[in-house]
Amino acid sequence: MEQISEVNTIPIQVMGKPYHVPEGLTIMRALEHAGFRLVRGVGCRGGFCGACATVYRVEGDHRLHMALACQDLVVPGMQLTQLPYFPARKATYDLEKIDDPELAALDLYPELASCLGCNSCTKACPQDLKVMDYVAAMLRCELKEAAELSFDCLMCGLCTARCPAEITQYQAAMYARRAYGRFAMVRPKHLDERLSELRAGKWVAEVEGLTGLDAEALKKLYVARDMETPTGGFAKAVG
Repeated sequence: MEQISEVNTIPIQVMGKPYHVPEGLTIMRALEHAGFRLVRGVGCRGGFCGACATVYRVEGDHRLHMALACQDLVVPGMQLTQLPYFPARKATYDLEKIDDPELAALDLYPELASCLGCNSCTKACPQDLKVMDYVAAMLRCELKEAAELSFDCLMCGLCTARCPAEITQYQAAMYARRAYGRFAMVRPKHLDERLSELRAGKWVAEVEGLTGLDAEALKKLYVARDMETPTGGFAKAVG
């Protein structure tokens, strides 16, 4: 009979309680292996929704680390807890009623002016975004730069959790992207044409055909899809 090799386990702590979990697991999988039923702080499970914000320390390291539980792997001596929701102020606004979108950023989020330039927000970002830089861009009324620097923000809130000035960076960045898209971004030339085609039902048959394909056929189509380039042209995707 073939002998099954033992699984190597490592010690971790979850909210102060010790566990042993198999090495090589993500934090999320380790939590579930330890018996936690995750009903909060779980989203896509693949790394791009920001729902599984996690804070941890490692034995022998004084630093506080921030991560997404579905991305980082557990390590021996990890002491962790999740922050599935972090309360933060969110300004309300109507883009159609804003006259000067750049000045409005400071009216909606005056706390931006309290930035200390400590860069704690950038260090906390699991996406390695230049959070302090996009805050500085908003203070300079440069919404385009702020929108571009914050484009990959997951809204996990970890930047705010570490900010000594209690700035809601990720909420302010959402405004920057919305305002830039509404007031400054150049509308793609083919967008109106494609919308007209959709309204006319041109793609109904094709969509219905896709719904009848199995997973393997859909994967092949996805790999072979056309990708729009930054210059507005199209190129084959690299799968």
